[in-house]
Amino acid sequence: MSSSFLNPVTTQTWTNGRHAVRCVKMIQETRDVRTFCFMADQPVMFFFKPGQFVTLELEINGQTVMRSYTISSSPSIPYSFSITVKRVPGGEVSNWLHDHLNVNDRLAVHGPVGNFNAIDYPADKVLLLSGGVGITPLMSMTRWFFDTNAAVDLDFVHSARSPGDVIYHRELLHMFSRIPDFKLHLVSERKDDLGETWSGYRGFLTEPMLRMMVPDFLEREIFCCGPTPYMNAIKNILVANDFNMDHYHEESFGATPVDVREEAEEWAEQAEAEAEEIDDRDLLSVQFAASGKSVRVQRAETVHTAAAKLGLHIPKACGMGICGTCRVALKSGEVEMEHNGGITEEDIEEGYILSCCSRPIGDVVIDF
Repeated sequence: MSSSFLNPVTTQTWTNGRHAVRCVKMIQETRDVRTFCFMADQPVMFFFKPGQFVTLELEINGQTVMRSYTISSSPSIPYSFSITVKRVPGGEVSNWLHDHLNVNDRLAVHGPVGNFNAIDYPADKVLLLSGGVGITPLMSMTRWFFDTNAAVDLDFVHSARSPGDVIYHRELLHMFSRIPDFKLHLVSERKDDLGETWSGYRGFLTEPMLRMMVPDFLEREIFCCGPTPYMNAIKNILVANDFNMDHYHEESFGATPVDVREEAEEWAEQAEAEAEEIDDRDLLSVQFAASGKSVRVQRAETVHTAAAKLGLHIPKACGMGICGTCRVALKSGEVEMEHNGGITEEDIEEGYILSCCSRPIGDVVIDF
């Protein structure tokens, strides 16, 4: 074919950072779960790895609030992306999204990031295990496998509270009815109070139940997401059967726990009290080039702490190197970064760091 028949792609593509998007559709999945679909005002191709997540930047009661959500859609449909959110009692952000976010509303998102994805751990045989709304990253993976005609032997085991709480139920049945190598197993904890009949597995997922569904589960690459007790139960089954945990992957993130925040605050107060006793020669310089400000900090302090001392607000959601919201560029110097998947290797190679978990090794200059 002559190159004259091909036109260059001029559409912008998604990169990790802050982006403005607009809510274009809302889908009521179950009685308390809703999917929110987003697009950019100008065409943007939202490339990401199925299983990764974004962090929403919201204005709630006059305060900027950050919260991370897995992308539930597939990158095989690249001009939009979706998140699926469950309403929970007392949930500040989840309830706000259900009650206040409307079609055509605009907000900012940060990302995509995350090591929990199907691209970095390719396998011929895959087992997806999810509980409740933990199905969202695994649905992104399943949609990706389905849309790309992937040569994957896939078993998907999903546990729900009741038959009416199975998220994406009809779509799952459709996809898994069309590909022989895709097998779906649904577990309902109890009967549905809405009267819906259920002839499948009941109760909590157990090892005998798992063996009945997926006899070769120990031979598969396993991706797991759900409530902490659910994931702990899965890990206990695998460890008891000498499974190679290098082939087990799980996702778990959320707002910074209260005890972590309190510990950080106590540490900051103690550090301030001891600051006068520290020899100035032991302090390191952190300079923020764009702001024209600098500060000297202890070796144990993070770049984010240094910014806060100067009154500079680097956006942050998790505080644990998971969400990637606090990414900044390191112009010079070296840092020690202990992240938890919130930054890609490509970003690191390009000189980016996560300020919440990066501690200067020497004098550094940050582009902020």
